[in-house]
Amino acid sequence: MSPTSPASPARSASPASPESPKNPAPTRRLTTAQALVAFLARQYTERDGRRQRLISATWGIFGHGNVAGIGQALVEAGHGGNGTAHRMPYLQGRNEQAMVHAAVGYARQSGRLSAHAVTTSIGPGATNLVTGAALATINRLPVLLLPGDTFATRPADPVLQQLEVPYAGDVSVNDCLRPVSRYFDRITRPEALIPAALQAMRVLADPAETGAVTLALPQDVQAEAYDWPEEFFAERDWHVRRPAPDTYELETAVRAIRSARRPLIVAGGGVRHSAAEETLAAFTAATRIPVASTQAGKGALRHDHPADVGGIGHTGTATADELARTADLVIGIGTRFSDFTTASGTLFADPAVRFLHLNITAFDAHKLAALPLVADARAGLEALTAALAGRGYRVDPAYETEYTGAKEAWEERVEASFATPDPTARPTQTQVLGLLDDLVTEEDILINAAGSLPGDLHKLWRTRSRDQYHVEYGYSCMGYEIPAAIGVLLAAGTQQRNRPVWALVGDGTYLMNPTEIVTAVQENLPLKLLILQNHGYASIGGLSASVGAEGFGTAYRHRDADGGFTGPPLPVDLAANAASLGLRVLRAATVDDLRKALSEARDAEGPTCVYVETETPDTVSGPPPAQAWWDVPVAETASRPAAVKAREEYDRQVAARRRHL
Repeated sequence: MSPTSPASPARSASPASPESPKNPAPTRRLTTAQALVAFLARQYTERDGRRQRLISATWGIFGHGNVAGIGQALVEAGHGGNGTAHRMPYLQGRNEQAMVHAAVGYARQSGRLSAHAVTTSIGPGATNLVTGAALATINRLPVLLLPGDTFATRPADPVLQQLEVPYAGDVSVNDCLRPVSRYFDRITRPEALIPAALQAMRVLADPAETGAVTLALPQDVQAEAYDWPEEFFAERDWHVRRPAPDTYELETAVRAIRSARRPLIVAGGGVRHSAAEETLAAFTAATRIPVASTQAGKGALRHDHPADVGGIGHTGTATADELARTADLVIGIGTRFSDFTTASGTLFADPAVRFLHLNITAFDAHKLAALPLVADARAGLEALTAALAGRGYRVDPAYETEYTGAKEAWEERVEASFATPDPTARPTQTQVLGLLDDLVTEEDILINAAGSLPGDLHKLWRTRSRDQYHVEYGYSCMGYEIPAAIGVLLAAGTQQRNRPVWALVGDGTYLMNPTEIVTAVQENLPLKLLILQNHGYASIGGLSASVGAEGFGTAYRHRDADGGFTGPPLPVDLAANAASLGLRVLRAATVDDLRKALSEARDAEGPTCVYVETETPDTVSGPPPAQAWWDVPVAETASRPAAVKAREEYDRQVAARRRHL
């Protein structure tokens, strides 16, 4: 990827030829931090003729490791709004991990074409970035991390918060970020910033390589001055490419599709990142191949599209999973094929099943011994559609009738889960989703990441637009939802359109990371926070019961006489906590209360919370059970009956697992 660098006016030297020793190339004297901020403000991405800032803002919490460097540079950059095109807006965070989550939410909503930087001090500020960095890299979403680091010159050793490693003087806590970063460098001299910054931008803008990028900045180097070449501050456009498929791979893919009797598409997050939804719809219109979706791919087709058969895998629909069991060709588009998608290697059961993977990375395209089609999702689908157009391929009408009928039957199960026969009763979790389903339009965006909600949403939610469904399930990180919602609200165009953005959290997730509520209040962002109180880790509680661990340690209750946690529920008032952080809170005790509160929150102009205590579901209103297995190993030896029984079921399920070679 080669950026273009339009000429920029000189600031400090004669315009004479730079070859002349009497007239050296123009330079600008700045600190390393000032130079970095100025550089970042002049980086752009371009795709399909659309140009936008690559780094549009910087999140920061300041400490001794960055306050005099990056902090002072942000002041110099006029973050208060000096009206220039190259200012760097500053966003104040409360927790370093949460700042990364907010940046990730922003990047996803921006189509990976724009990102945020995150600056922290050394020590705990830096190590708090690790979880967010892992989440960004696993989900292939760009974020620039700028942690402070210990002194490069080592005038005092150790300094405050320095990790001392007896066998290596050049190791700091920032090395924890190496395995979770797509690019890492430590800037130990000012001039080293130039190649490192360019490499960082290359990776952030590369759709095949993107993820967390870390530039560790020793605190003394941040404040050190250097004469920077003016060319470093020229505007640069980083073209986000759409690689077309190789001719041989395309022809091989076409032959595989034409020979398939029961093909199934698995749409992943790459469909969204490539903005390939309309292209996918055109492909299915021509071929009538059904489309199942991963968590990241849900929304690739609207829920009411004839070819959409819903989520796939352990949290998928019966329709999609039954089709997967009998598919003879599985066409993955922009998916990593995680264990949830493959039901830990038990889902694709046809003995002759083959795989065709359209993916921008060869690493993912070759998974499951697939026929690879290495290309951008949109470009690849366009090529497939064109190549099949003159060859008369379309699935058998009986197959189409089969999956559309199964889809209608699943919709009846969705309706049963959403039904609220008693408006005066406390709602179940799925009934909460049903009330929200009645209220939202294609403008609303739902954000979730962990607990039992992702499973219910993947099975039941009726996605109305390409970006409505925002469930982070690559890392399934508790605490992602609130900061990610802030990032979505900050993304280009969202505030102007006043789209309702909902952060759906359970009590366990809320207690992990509520801090950025303060940021939403500070920025007056119209966040809709929906807290579902079920007194514990409901998802892991159910899993614990299924694997013979008897729900141990998963309920939020007082200790009993035997030392367990079976006493009364803890008297924790999360609604009061949210209110104490500045949110307007609407409490709902019944189905009717909740319906009114959700409507009021949706219309609110400022940050608003809806709090509801949910009921344990019964057989009518609870979610359908898992339609496919997930491998969580069970104790091979145990004395307790629950674990013995769970192991028997585990052995039965694991026998169906296969390696696709």
